[in-house]
Amino acid sequence: MTFPPLFDEAGKTYQEIRMAHWNALAQKRDHWMGMGKWYHRRLGEIYSYLVSPNQRVLEIGCGMGSLLASLKPSHGVGMDFSPEMISRAKRKYPQLEFHQLDAHDLTSLEGEFDVIILSDTVNDLWDVQRVMEQVRRFCLPHTRLIINFYSHLWQLPLAIAQRLNLSAPMLRQNWLTREDIDNMLRLAGFESIRSSQEVLWPLPFGGLADRYLVKMWPFREFALSNFVIARPAPQPTTQHSVSVVIAARNEAGNIKSIFERVPKMGSGTEIILVEGHSHDNTYETIEQEISLHPSTPSLVFRQPGIGKADAIRLGFEKATGDILMILDADLTVPPEDLPRFYDAIVSGKGEFINGVRLVYPMEKEAMRMLNFIGNKLFSMTFSWLLGQPIKDTLCGTKVMWRDDYAKIAANRSYFGDFDPFGDFDLIFGAAKLNRKIIDLPVRYRDRTYGTTNISRWKHGLLLLRMVMFAARRIKFV
Repeated sequence: MTFPPLFDEAGKTYQEIRMAHWNALAQKRDHWMGMGKWYHRRLGEIYSYLVSPNQRVLEIGCGMGSLLASLKPSHGVGMDFSPEMISRAKRKYPQLEFHQLDAHDLTSLEGEFDVIILSDTVNDLWDVQRVMEQVRRFCLPHTRLIINFYSHLWQLPLAIAQRLNLSAPMLRQNWLTREDIDNMLRLAGFESIRSSQEVLWPLPFGGLADRYLVKMWPFREFALSNFVIARPAPQPTTQHSVSVVIAARNEAGNIKSIFERVPKMGSGTEIILVEGHSHDNTYETIEQEISLHPSTPSLVFRQPGIGKADAIRLGFEKATGDILMILDADLTVPPEDLPRFYDAIVSGKGEFINGVRLVYPMEKEAMRMLNFIGNKLFSMTFSWLLGQPIKDTLCGTKVMWRDDYAKIAANRSYFGDFDPFGDFDLIFGAAKLNRKIIDLPVRYRDRTYGTTNISRWKHGLLLLRMVMFAARRIKFV
């Protein structure tokens, strides 16, 4: 990418004034903190949720390094243009790496990072788009860029707090909207995943306001800080191998169709079936079809536990493909649709592809009316919880990268282990990783063999329990 000249005379003056300002503020903070400590404490809590420990983290405009250190990175790099800020950061956090650099020119910085942070930095930059373009060279496809910045509504309250010496003095700011940031991200080669409004009461005793009220309308419109999470704009990738994992309980009549209809995708497709204590001859039928299809890489396992989630986890553990796909053995989602899921993930349009049964009209017996209404209500709830549109939470067809699943499995304890379906475990985990979730509409068909293993009332109550648990662990953090 070709960059324009760094600064004209006006830009140089702008930077010189700001460097002097932040140097003076660093010296002032040696003996003064003001009332901003509660605001920064809340920012730390939010970032600790968004950024898992032991990742490679770069913070642009790191100040004295306290936020970066709180995230416990495996490799933490902070940069700031203020020599006074950087000298204090180096003394305080010798385990981290700090550089005195201008965010507009990072050509001397090396490395690739899992997370890049600009916390309350874009308000103070001369050229926001240029800085985003500079950041792009440190990104891998899975890198997440997290930006938080002040809301214009707080311009007057912050000015009053500064006059009273209660908060750090600020020079003239870029009062940017979320739409402004989203547009500049696109211009710089990024794509926004989701945004949120945070910090309603940046003072003591703000727990209720900052954890709960700020998540709800109309209170969220008065939040102090806007957060935007983005990823590098997707680039099509090369051919990848695929594992289609199928939990099969009492599905003997569908096994032959599975082997005949699952298409070949990518550089190779394997079928992994996990049989779950069937009352019919499902396991024997699978073994017979495997022997009749020697050219199809396939494996069968007996499920040790109970529930679909347990079966899928075993299948994922045994899978060797780069991409993991779940297909329901009842074939209510046609296997012929799987190449669409493959194309969606390898093209980069999404990183977690979620099948949706609620777009197209269904066949007459495909879903009972109460189930349909319940799915609609749950989809609205989970879209609000996750900050990304999720139209159908219980469609069995889901596709993700195996590397992402490994991270979800490693952090499963965060959400608990009470989801018998596995759908929410995966959706919650993908959202916690800040992955781009994409809904892919499918035509939902009638069953041709067997009956559903879902109990409408028992499992419906379990779903309500998961909604409440997820609200505490995802939304109200």
